[in-house]
Amino acid sequence: MGERVEVSSGLRPRRRAPADPGAVPPAFAGPVMSRQSAEPAASRWPASRAERWDAGSGFAFAVVDGADVLGHVAVGAVDRRHGTGWVSYGTTAAAHGRGVASGGCRAVAAWAFGDAGLFRLEPGHRVGNRASCAVARAAGFAVEGIQRRRLEYDGVRYDVGLHARLATDPESAAARTAEAGGGGPGRSPPGP
Repeated sequence: MGERVEVSSGLRPRRRAPADPGAVPPAFAGPVMSRQSAEPAASRWPASRAERWDAGSGFAFAVVDGADVLGHVAVGAVDRRHGTGWVSYGTTAAAHGRGVASGGCRAVAAWAFGDAGLFRLEPGHRVGNRASCAVARAAGFAVEGIQRRRLEYDGVRYDVGLHARLATDPESAAARTAEAGGGGPGRSPPGP
């Protein structure tokens, strides 16, 4: 399977490397986000991603612009029997609102449908996280609904907004709008 994906506007997702600056995604640095990782320690994150890639059960990409790592996109919880994967993404603070996450998600989705042979990809976010919802929509993931009280952090249950994209979905208007410069996470999502 390929380890690099080409994207317009100078961005390029490529397989995450332990030597990447910020080998653990910056999004996990804060106390709230660090509790969202299933890894027992942030120091284990890069090694577990390499193991999952080699096993075909998860794929972590750094989204780079030249030598700068601006964010990450991962396809995890890969279920080969059903051809599904869970998409997660994040960016550095400096990259917020620049289309890094949505562009990375579009490119990694195309890779996952082609090279990894998956059929359905699902990103999700806590209800109320408008920026994450906008990223998913701009990357062409259709809103499917709410998963009630799906996630638990520190004893509190959260509803999750579920999106999905299928290998058979046509390129969406949202993705085309985002490529043209609109629909980044700091903007309102395009279309209804």
